[in-house]
Amino acid sequence: MLITTNAIVLSKLKYRDNDLIVKCYTQQLGLVSIILRGIFKSKRGQSKSAYYQPLSQLQLVIDYKNNRSLQSVKETKLNHLYTSLHTNVLKGSIVMFLAEVLSNALKEEEQNEILFSYIETTLQWLDAHSEYSNFHLLFLLNLTKYLGFYPDLKNIEFNYFNLSDGKFEKQEQSKYSIKGENLSLLKQLLGTTFDTLSLVKVNGKQRQSFLNMILLYFELHLGSFRTSKSLQVFNQVFS
Repeated sequence: MLITTNAIVLSKLKYRDNDLIVKCYTQQLGLVSIILRGIFKSKRGQSKSAYYQPLSQLQLVIDYKNNRSLQSVKETKLNHLYTSLHTNVLKGSIVMFLAEVLSNALKEEEQNEILFSYIETTLQWLDAHSEYSNFHLLFLLNLTKYLGFYPDLKNIEFNYFNLSDGKFEKQEQSKYSIKGENLSLLKQLLGTTFDTLSLVKVNGKQRQSFLNMILLYFELHLGSFRTSKSLQVFNQVFS
């Protein structure tokens, strides 16, 4: 069955000498792995492989079969041409980091158009804006809304937030209860949109601490989630 769908590239892996395996999050099918056979055999094929950069937004015609783990693609087009995401070094670091996080976090082999739209539109926002140092923090926090563990805003005035329960608390209940600067930044980001994100002022150390916290939050709520291999490099870039 041929299915035309928008797709966001999460990861790619060269297979054998001339093939490429690509994991995509698609609008119509959720998570899909595809194999591009012989893509490195010719210069034309190699130029097509450039479409499959991390977090590229594509339109794919997939020859989809339920009983196949690797799908084949009949046609590939760019759905949105980034102007800076793959050429700006700092934005490129964000792209590599978020692609790895999304690849670890997204497990749904089913349609979720709301989640797809969130990823698609926020990446386009990042591509278009010049102030984005805290983008990844708000992106990951908002992502929890679509994955089912967005913080419960009831009792937001309390002085602790329990990462394992996703709730604000009056008293410290466990080793996963946070307070202080991380709590203050969490409350600030919960009331922030991407368009007002530049008003959030934090230094590199605070940004790194909060990122480590939000990744722990993911680990606690997604059993198979593992911290990004690129985290250390990413923290150095944004410290």
